[in-house]
Amino acid sequence: MTIILGIDPGSRITGYGVIRAHAQGTHYLASGCIRSGNANLPERLASIFTGISEIIEQYQPVTLGIERVFMAHNADSALKLGQARGAAIVAAAQAGLEVAEYSATQIKQAVVGSGAASKQQVQIMLTHLLNLSACPQADAADALAAALCHAHCRASLIVHGLKHARRRGGRLRL
Repeated sequence: MTIILGIDPGSRITGYGVIRAHAQGTHYLASGCIRSGNANLPERLASIFTGISEIIEQYQPVTLGIERVFMAHNADSALKLGQARGAAIVAAAQAGLEVAEYSATQIKQAVVGSGAASKQQVQIMLTHLLNLSACPQADAADALAAALCHAHCRASLIVHGLKHARRRGGRLRL
């Protein structure tokens, strides 16, 4: 059993999702948003760091899946997003979590089966996959999707590692 934290970074709203992954599948534990409001950037980054640290302390995840920054039209926004990611990654690193990064396309592909899926499609699929009573808020859904993507990737690596280890007559070391 592995508890996985997923993060959808944002300089004003950072989504988080926590799932438990094991051989029988994945189960929802928690999700939500850290809202850092309209404070100046250093205060927002401190809020993200503190919020992620509190979530880590509460749920004790061992690994984190986080969305990579993509460069759109606004370089300033991309820089702020990168700084928000940095605050979340430092919180995870300080707690000793393994950190894995995924593109938005990889995350959508893992959850919906299409890298071009809409946010609404991701929300609907997460509701189904995690047996939720309602669709999660968009930022929380993106974070849960990052956690689920990471769970799928870890499971795939374990299966491939076991096959490789068996071929060599050895054991898998994770």
